Amino acid sequence: MMDWLTQIKWSPYAVGAGIGILSWFTWLLSNEPIGCSTTFARSAGMFDRLFRGSRVEERPYFQEVKPVVDWQFMLVIAIIIGAFVSSMISGDFTMQWIPPVWRFHLGDSIILRLIIGFTSGILLGFGSRWADGCTSGHGISGAMQLAVSSWISAICFFAGGIIMAWFMFRVIL
Repeated sequence: MMDWLTQIKWSPYAVGAGIGILSWFTWLLSNEPIGCSTTFARSAGMFDRLFRGSRVEERPYFQEVKPVVDWQFMLVIAIIIGAFVSSMISGDFTMQWIPPVWRFHLGDSIILRLIIGFTSGILLGFGSRWADGCTSGHGISGAMQLAVSSWISAICFFAGGIIMAWFMFRVIL
C-alpha cells in the first residue's frame, strides 16, 4: 500500500492533482496563491537588513514585499525538506557535484558547473521578479485563475526551457 512512497518517480498526473489540491487549500486558508520566488526577494531583504538595519524596510520595494518569514517562506523550506526526505525514502539520494548528463555534455569542471548554476539562479530570480511571479506563481496559481498574463508567462517559461535545453544539450535537434 505504501510502496508509492518509495518510488523514485511518481506519476505526473498524481503529482499534478496533488499540486492542484494544495492550491485549493492555499486559497482556502490564506486567500493567497502558491508562489516561491517572493521568498527569495524576502530573503534578500532579510539579508540586507543584517547590514543596513531597519532602513531596508523603508525602501518602496520592501514596503510591498516585506522581508519577513511568512507561510510562503515556510512552503519553500518544506519543499526542500520534503525533497530531501523523499530522496532518502526512495533510496535515490546521492551527493554529487557533477550529474552524469552534465558530465557527458559539458565535462568534469566543478567550477564551470558552479558558475553556470549560480548565474542561472540569478537570471531565474531576476526574471521571476521581473515577471512578478515564477513557474509556481504564474504556471500553477495564475493558470488556475485563467489569467492571460500567467498563461503567456507559462508559455514563455516552457519556450525558454526548450531553447536552453537545445542550446545546452542539443536534445531537440
